[in-house]
Parts: sequence; C-alpha cells; structure tokens
Amino acid sequence: MRIKTFATLVVAAGLLLPLMTLANEGESFPHAGNDPYNQASLQRGARNFMNYCSGCHSAKFVRYNRLAKDLAIPEAELRANLMFTSDKPADTIQSAMPAQDAIKWFGVAPPDLSLITRSRGTDHVYAYLMSFYRDASRPTGVNNTVLVGTAMPHVLADLQGVQTAVFKTAAVAGAPEFEKFELPQPGVLSPEKYAEFVRDTVNFLEYMAEPIQTTRRDLGVWVILFLMLFTGFAYLLYKEFWRDVR
Repeated sequence: MRIKTFATLVVAAGLLLPLMTLANEGESFPHAGNDPYNQASLQRGARNFMNYCSGCHSAKFVRYNRLAKDLAIPEAELRANLMFTSDKPADTIQSAMPAQDAIKWFGVAPPDLSLITRSRGTDHVYAYLMSFYRDASRPTGVNNTVLVGTAMPHVLADLQGVQTAVFKTAAVAGAPEFEKFELPQPGVLSPEKYAEFVRDTVNFLEYMAEPIQTTRRDLGVWVILFLMLFTGFAYLLYKEFWRDVR
C-alpha cells in the first residue's frame, strides 16, 4: 500500500512540475487583465491589430469572415476598415510586407501572430508591448526589456511616446539591473489609455489563438454538470443493483 501511495505521489508531482514552472515563469510579468468575453474590447483589438500590426505580421490561421462572425462586425465595416490585404472575406489575414523585404530591412521576417499568445502567454505579450525604450545603439533606435535586442521597431511610439529605461548598477559583475521607465516624450495617449489599447490588442491576439475558447468554456460547464448528474444516477443504480447481493 505504501509503495502504491508513493508511486501515485511521484506521478502527481511529475504532472504538476511543468505547470508550476510555467506559473513561475509568468510571475515577472504584469498581468494583462484581458477578457475574451468582452466583445467591445475584441472589436477594438481587431482594429488595433489591422492598423498597427498587419502591415508586418500575418495571422494565417484566421479568416476575415470568421472574425466578423465571432465579433459581430458587419461585412461592410469589415471590408471598409479591416481588410487591407484582400477583398475576399474567406481569405486568411496576410501581411502586407513581403518576407524578403522584411528580412532585408529588419534582418528577420516578422513572425505570424496567430498563435503568439499560446506560445508566449498573454502576460508576456502585454509586457513586451509596454516595454520599449530609447536605445541609440540599436538600428531601430529602441530596445525592449522583455526581449532584449528585438528587431521590431516601436510601431506604437506615437501612441505611448518614447520611454527611457533607468538601470541600477548590478551588485556583481554583469548586466545592469532594470529599475524603472521614465516618459520624457509622451505620446497622444495617456499611460492609462495606452495600457488599455495594449490590453485590447492582446485580448484580440488571445482570441485569434483560439477563436472557440469562450464556446469551449461555456460548453465545459454544461459537460461538468452533466457528469455530476450522471455520477449521482450511476451511484443510485449501483446501490440498487448491489442491495440484495450484500
């Protein structure tokens, strides 16, 4: 009995360890606070993505007509405001920038963003978009504390402004430790409005990574309720079958 119990604990620990590792990795990032049930936020995020991101990044696993259906966007508005690289609603979202040109200008082709939040996590993407700062040593004039040496320019600089990063000297030899951001050159949005803008964008990116997420969650509640009810009936049936045997 003790051997079986010990084996069970080992298996459980092996299953929980990866989850604990992922949780610890996300602790250093601020919480994105996005809500995939907030349709207005998703609509704003779609606008943000198409106007600021789709020029370089594709979303090749998402079709315009699916996006319009899920986010309740009329086709006329879809065509007028969100479709910049195609005139067919059944097409997927493609980048307006040829990959070869991107490699020539940035040294690397911008990644497809269909699954970026599944790969990196929503908090990571949110923190990344909040963490650009001025760095004259970089070709684009900016760097990022989340992804140091990023090739991406700060495409949202007109909204956020241009931050400077303050570093404190490390106690031991090595890279200086990041302390805080300062904003000597504000953008057209206040810090609070910019954070909301980024949150809406990340919310949309999370939607693209799994368009069926909210449906799956809602269905899951009914499945759990059914299983609980079925378990109750199964237990009563078990008691009835074995009543006379015992």
